[in-house]
Amino acid sequence: MKYFGEDTPKLGFGLMRLPKLNDGSIDIEQTKQMVDMFMKAGLTYFDTAYVYDNGESEKAAKIALVDRYPRESFTLATKLCAWMGAHDEHSAKQQFYTSLERTGAGYFDYYLLHALQRNNYTLYDKYHIWDFVKEQKEKGLIKYYGFSFHADPELLEELLLTHPDVDFVQLQINYADWENPGVQSRKCWEIARRHGKSVTVMEPVKGGALANPVREVVDVFKSADPDASPASWAIRFAASLDGIITVLSGMSDVEQMRDNLSYMTDFVPLSENERKTVEKARAALYGDRSVPCTACHYCNGCPMNIPIPEIFHVMNHQRGNAAFRGRREYTIATEKRGKASQCIRCGKCEKACPQHIEIRERLAEAAEIFEKQ
Repeated sequence: MKYFGEDTPKLGFGLMRLPKLNDGSIDIEQTKQMVDMFMKAGLTYFDTAYVYDNGESEKAAKIALVDRYPRESFTLATKLCAWMGAHDEHSAKQQFYTSLERTGAGYFDYYLLHALQRNNYTLYDKYHIWDFVKEQKEKGLIKYYGFSFHADPELLEELLLTHPDVDFVQLQINYADWENPGVQSRKCWEIARRHGKSVTVMEPVKGGALANPVREVVDVFKSADPDASPASWAIRFAASLDGIITVLSGMSDVEQMRDNLSYMTDFVPLSENERKTVEKARAALYGDRSVPCTACHYCNGCPMNIPIPEIFHVMNHQRGNAAFRGRREYTIATEKRGKASQCIRCGKCEKACPQHIEIRERLAEAAEIFEKQ
């Protein structure tokens, strides 16, 4: 049965983790090259957000994409975040107009209420954002609207019953979180499809964790296909599901783009044997103690200025790699910022974390690993 967005190319370019220069700014020239590669392959879906890179992602979309290609040749998605960067109804709604100005797109093909969770979804009602977005759709400034979601299946059910006119839902789907009780990818996908909603997929490689998984997982995939990258298995897993509009890959350099295009330009769904390989990989992954952080930085704003994603990145690289100079990297990551041991256990970060990580406990582990003499 046909569904909304079925004919959209199955790989989307997520503009959340664009390449950076040494000064921390976006590498616009490399981003242009990546956009050109993506468009040349016949792929058209680009995804950004008001809060990505403090607005620099939307500006980069204008320079690398909107100013260089006919508007009808691509589709652009962005998002309004009522709980980050907004202080009241006016500032929340202003994000839409700011996004239009930053991107120069004229209109948005897809527009999303951003990262709905238990601790923030009521703000979208309080600020009347649902009605506001529908008004912009009636004006032709939005073609399709939906929301990105980071909570439990029960809340998703409630939202779809309350707002049955949404065109699509963006869900975190990857083989690691398919049965993860903290994310419940499978159940959320099943609810969306039961309500007849098409799905865009975020975090198919879980912030890069499934592109560079632990050795046990790599071994499973290599035994099945020595030439296929771990990322290819993860992205194809998500893209093979029913009702998927596109799978967003947050590519950070030309090599990642080249790898993604090699298997997604002419996408072939997983075979039954390949699905069994992914099941084996998932079983191998469940024994891993890596921190499932995707570096989304929603936990920013720690009162002790602790660089949480950066610390977890160092922890994950330290695991199983005796040659990695973890203590040195930890010192660099926390220079002029808070150390893991300075956590006051306020819990603010855990409330914002879409991965439901026990951040306070994992910071205590980091302090034990990197700060004890």
